[in-house]
Order: sequence, then structure tokens, then C-alpha cells
Amino acid sequence: MGDVVADSKVDFGALAALHKWPSLANQRQPDRDSYQVSEGTLDECISAFMEKPATTRHLYEIHTAAQPSLVTDILSPEHVTELSRLREFL
Repeated sequence: MGDVVADSKVDFGALAALHKWPSLANQRQPDRDSYQVSEGTLDECISAFMEKPATTRHLYEIHTAAQPSLVTDILSPEHVTELSRLREFL
């Protein structure tokens, strides 16, 4: 992944929104839609996500404009965690 990181520029200033899935017993309710809990830059949303307890992060995702190679329009909890690590190196 080293080459991808070196060649990629992630716009952490892009508009983004942190969404949460309705849950029951700490499990996503797939028959319901996620709802927005905050909005701001991708950087702010990643920070807000990382402040959530690790045991509840699977209930969140970030919606933003796709950025080729590293950022999709809906970022899974695993993807957000990876971007959080990555932004320390960019």
C-alpha cells in the first residue's frame, strides 16, 4: 500500500457527514436508514468518529464525495480507522 499512499492526495477538507445506524442491543438495524449526527469536513468527521467508543464505532459511517483510489462516497468504520491512521502521514 506504500505506493498508493505516496501517490494519493486525500482532501481532508472535503465536506462530509457522520451518520449513525439505528441500533438494538448494539447491532445495526438493517431495515432502517442511517441518520446524520454531524457534518463538517472529512477531517472533522473522522475525528468525531474516532472519539466514539470503539465498541460502538460499527454503528457509524461517513458520507462524503468520492475521491479516487482512497475515499469512497460512504466510508465504513474500518475505512475511517485506516484514513485516521493515514492522515498522520500525509
